[in-house]
Amino acid sequence: MIPNYFKTYPNAEGFFNEYGGAFIPPILESEMKKIADAYFTISKSHNFISELRSIRKHYQGRPTPVYYCNRLSEKYHGRIYLKREDLNHTGAHKLNHCMGEALLAKYLGKKKLIAETGAGQHGVALATAAAYFGLECEIHMGEVDIAKEHPNVARMKILGATVVPVSHGLKTLKEAVDSAFEAYLKDPINTIYCIGSVVGPHPFPMMVRDFQRVVGIEAREQFFEMTGELPDSVVACVGGGSNSMGLFSAFLDDNEVAIYGVEPGGRSLDKVGEHAATMTFGTPGVLHGFKCYTLQDEQGNPAPVYSIASGLDYPGVGPEHCMLRDMKRVNYDVILDEECMHAFFELSRLEGIIPALESAHAVAYALKLAQKNPHSSILVNLSGRGDKDIDFVLENYELPK
Repeated sequence: MIPNYFKTYPNAEGFFNEYGGAFIPPILESEMKKIADAYFTISKSHNFISELRSIRKHYQGRPTPVYYCNRLSEKYHGRIYLKREDLNHTGAHKLNHCMGEALLAKYLGKKKLIAETGAGQHGVALATAAAYFGLECEIHMGEVDIAKEHPNVARMKILGATVVPVSHGLKTLKEAVDSAFEAYLKDPINTIYCIGSVVGPHPFPMMVRDFQRVVGIEAREQFFEMTGELPDSVVACVGGGSNSMGLFSAFLDDNEVAIYGVEPGGRSLDKVGEHAATMTFGTPGVLHGFKCYTLQDEQGNPAPVYSIASGLDYPGVGPEHCMLRDMKRVNYDVILDEECMHAFFELSRLEGIIPALESAHAVAYALKLAQKNPHSSILVNLSGRGDKDIDFVLENYELPK
């Protein structure tokens, strides 16, 4: 696609073409520069790389496998494969960058990790990383998501993290980010804000992408070993976009591979506040210290958003995704709640794999692709397992007969 892509994007100021950057208060500029400088020096050192590789192999359980869905493929007529990030320690892809961020924090001498979480997977992963490295941990989470994702809240507390309920606004992911940023501003010297996706001010979109690239590197090699060819399509859900960027990064130069990012269509695409389809309806704006496509109201403020999947209800998206959309290298589309739930139960009943509701959006899109293009090969990033969603599903949906 582009020679030396990962050295070209982002540029020195953190821009992916017109998106990204660092639109932050002066108090944070020096701290972000320290983090960026540390990332470019420490994270490229032999000791850092060796320690992170050891953690991934002996603690996280990497590499995670690629699995062929025999019964699902037979029913929907395509060849559907899953990159099983649900089998990564803590049950999702989030630990890939959390261990990297926490290891960087240790080298920087930080004492406390601060973060936001929506579905709770990032919060659990960061609490796990904090426990591993002996650091304090503070997780900000909207009250709506706390009620919805109770199992993950319990896990964070058991791991020793302080969970801070966020009660303003819609009480979901956007407000949790606001709250976490405010906490970080109070003491940027001793704390580090470990952003949970490829969003936020530079250098976080780059750092999280680089730590997540392990997903795509493994998946590409594993798929080729299994089949002797590359997949016709790769699919992943997109909220902020970390799991998808991790998978997509390995296939950007393979023009024969179609790439699909799946956003939440929610209950309806016809009304503001009923979806979080940023790439479909968003316009460029600044959110949480970076420029990206955002869902905005008439005053230019972030619009209310909704998704059945707490990890996807964000009014912005990673700046690299925005660039790839404009380049037309990645196709962005939507899945409605009802389609998500159908895929959730289909994967559970046909393959014995209960997916996270976030990941079920990607599975739902793969089922559509399979029916549209019989016999084509589709690689889905199953970014998380559905343990966290079971109570919510049982309370709100009837089990299929």
